[in-house]
Amino acid sequence: MDTIKAIEEQQIKENVTEIHVGDTAKVYFKIVEGATERVQVFEGIIIAINNGGIRKTFVVRKISNGVGVERIFPLHSPRVERIEVVRRGRVRRAKLYYLRDKVGKAAKVPELIKKKQA
Repeated sequence: MDTIKAIEEQQIKENVTEIHVGDTAKVYFKIVEGATERVQVFEGIIIAINNGGIRKTFVVRKISNGVGVERIFPLHSPRVERIEVVRRGRVRRAKLYYLRDKVGKAAKVPELIKKKQA
């Protein structure tokens, strides 16, 4: 088991953006098409974060042409170039699977507004 942990520690990313469930995020993902490699942006709401350590994954959901599209990204994958948080969401659940049944404005998550400390 120590060899597995040693390999995982080598491959774990150190400068990972802090993400939470309910955040709207842009995920810059490298796609290989034949010999060319390009970066594709997938923007949507983070509806779930699973596992921990190097196996940590997160699910991003967006609406594309009226159809809901979900994609699972490994957080420490070398293909995930960077994650940019567009806005923070205020949620009271760990998993937002109920958004799958919502359409339009009902599928939005209210924005988290941090209070200034005096």
